[in-house]
Amino acid sequence: MALLLEHEFKPLPADKQIETLPFLEAVAHLPPFFDCLGTPIVYSPVKADLTGNIKKIRAVYDSNPAKFKTLQNILEVEKELHGSAWPKTGATLALMWLKRGLKFILVLLQSISDGERDEEHPNLIRVNALKAYEIALKKYHGWMLQKLFTGSVYALPYKSDLLKALEKGKEVKEEESIEKIHQFLTRVTPILDAIYEMYTKMNAELSYKA
Repeated sequence: MALLLEHEFKPLPADKQIETLPFLEAVAHLPPFFDCLGTPIVYSPVKADLTGNIKKIRAVYDSNPAKFKTLQNILEVEKELHGSAWPKTGATLALMWLKRGLKFILVLLQSISDGERDEEHPNLIRVNALKAYEIALKKYHGWMLQKLFTGSVYALPYKSDLLKALEKGKEVKEEESIEKIHQFLTRVTPILDAIYEMYTKMNAELSYKA
């Protein structure tokens, strides 16, 4: 799974403190995932949003690497710095949306890995994409965006074409690709869960619609 495994995420440490730089370096390789889904009118903005949020967090980190060594450091410092404007500001807001984009990727891949499918059309990924959208993004989107996304599932690639795109064009057996997806999910899911847990604990989650 060349696209997913070429830059591995560091394992989640026992204290769940996620180092900012290794996280950003690993996640910076994931926006091209959305190229594999086709439908540029829908997924190009998602890719651009993901990329933009990574850059915003990186700019904050680069301003003081020692101060912003972990993602939790960023939220704690920005909470102190921005007062009542927090958490709808700075890298805190950027990471909030970044984790939602990552959640979409992970739920979609987990659904494919688990073998969830439309039995009448087993090579389509509509069921998987709709599940990912419902869980990760739908409640944060207004009516128009919701319509756009749910309509886009009819233009998604076949599962076999998606897996080939994730292998960067190489012909690989489906079982091998699914195993690589499983490896990716095993590494990244605990990290994303820890980020969501951090937002909940710090009361930093917002539910406004984009």
